[in-house]
Amino acid sequence: MNCKPNKEQLTRRLAEIVGDDAVLADKRELVVYECDAYTLQRNPPTAVVLPRSTQEVAAVVRLCAELDVPIIPRGAGTSLSGAVLAVDGGVMIALTRMNRVLKIDPRNRRALVEAGCVNAWITRDASAHGLFYAPDPSSQTACTIGGNIATNSGGPHTLKNGVTTNHVLGYEMVLPDGTIEWLGVEPDGGEEVAGFDLRGAAIGSEGMFGVVTTVLVRLMKTPPAFKTFLCVFESVDDASQAVSGIIAAGIVPAALEMMDQLITQALEEAYHFGFPLDAGALLIVELDGLAKGVEQQAKQVDEICNRNNAREVRLAAAAAERAALWKCRKRAFGAIGRLSPNYVTQDGVVPRSKLPVIMRFIRTVSDKYELRIPNVFHAGDGNIHPLILYDEREPSQVKRALQAGHDILDKCIELGGSVTGEHGIGAEKIDFMAKQFSKDDLDAMQQLRRVFDPDKRCNPHKMFPGAKRCAEFAQKKQIPA
Repeated sequence: MNCKPNKEQLTRRLAEIVGDDAVLADKRELVVYECDAYTLQRNPPTAVVLPRSTQEVAAVVRLCAELDVPIIPRGAGTSLSGAVLAVDGGVMIALTRMNRVLKIDPRNRRALVEAGCVNAWITRDASAHGLFYAPDPSSQTACTIGGNIATNSGGPHTLKNGVTTNHVLGYEMVLPDGTIEWLGVEPDGGEEVAGFDLRGAAIGSEGMFGVVTTVLVRLMKTPPAFKTFLCVFESVDDASQAVSGIIAAGIVPAALEMMDQLITQALEEAYHFGFPLDAGALLIVELDGLAKGVEQQAKQVDEICNRNNAREVRLAAAAAERAALWKCRKRAFGAIGRLSPNYVTQDGVVPRSKLPVIMRFIRTVSDKYELRIPNVFHAGDGNIHPLILYDEREPSQVKRALQAGHDILDKCIELGGSVTGEHGIGAEKIDFMAKQFSKDDLDAMQQLRRVFDPDKRCNPHKMFPGAKRCAEFAQKKQIPA
């Protein structure tokens, strides 16, 4: 094994590849990169590089392989599970300068983009052709396509259309030894590829298989008609029963979202949409498709919500009102700053029929740990997002917030669900992998990982039981200063 370089030697050699202006190594600059949106664990990388091309990425990766230095791929840092935490330092490869939409291909309904391209920019450019990119995480105005691939991101409108893996046709990846491979459909190729679906295998691998640099995505035709409802309920239970009723009727909405009273109050204070402050829960139900079909489904949704004690079923009167409603929903996490200085977001999944059960359980957890827990989530697919509010200046609150999150995720597993729907495992939820999967399952996952990264240098200490925690490295960095 090669001797580790010191930090000065490492940054000098990185600068020879990408230029001085594309290497960050000053302690003050690295603070920005010490965590993602999961702020309970923090540790700065040894250095950050900002490459401008796949060739620069490959050269950086080859240097790190030569020096036996960990690499951490990073997009916009909007991950909520510590997926881009530099647990033991290393070189963080931030792809934010590789952010172009390279080509919109309306005839084949495809777009070729760089991995640092912001999610919303694809639809922005494709809309002129009557097309859109379906996966729409709430952070879509900031999150990047490479990061979406890492965690197989979802979003409100993936209930009907599918998550990231259903809309990524292929991508270019720099493997941990610096070689460049294309997985899946080639940019000018057909719809199918022969052999194993390595494209699908690497989606959701949280940056542990390599660094994605260029992506070919599927575009969809913009539906001709929309109907978007805001449904007001006295209780979460009634709203949950309405969700089950809509799905049981054979209706698959484009989106089916729920917000409880606490998050609604924060949103209304921040954005003044006109939400009723005394409602126990709100449902946003969006239907899309051909006008006649949407009209018929809208009548059914209205009937089902009223049958489940809806106080009001309000239809967005125009496109502007619909856009304003979705803008509020997608800014929900930002509104939490009006309630608490800190929060941790969970990402569990339960069967839709168990939504009333898990929501009641979350209320008991809130009472048990004396912490407020507002809820805003993808009700249509049972992907819950309880936001546990705490103040990091109070150590006891931090401890209780972690315990509350663990209790909620344990309950998700008990109810037949999962500990993540779209945020990934990262550094946060490592302990739950052994609860959800057998040893044989985990061994198989590790074997697949080693095919891509035999030395485990690519985004190490994530996902798998036994991975080292950030605190274990607080006094012991592997790369000398």
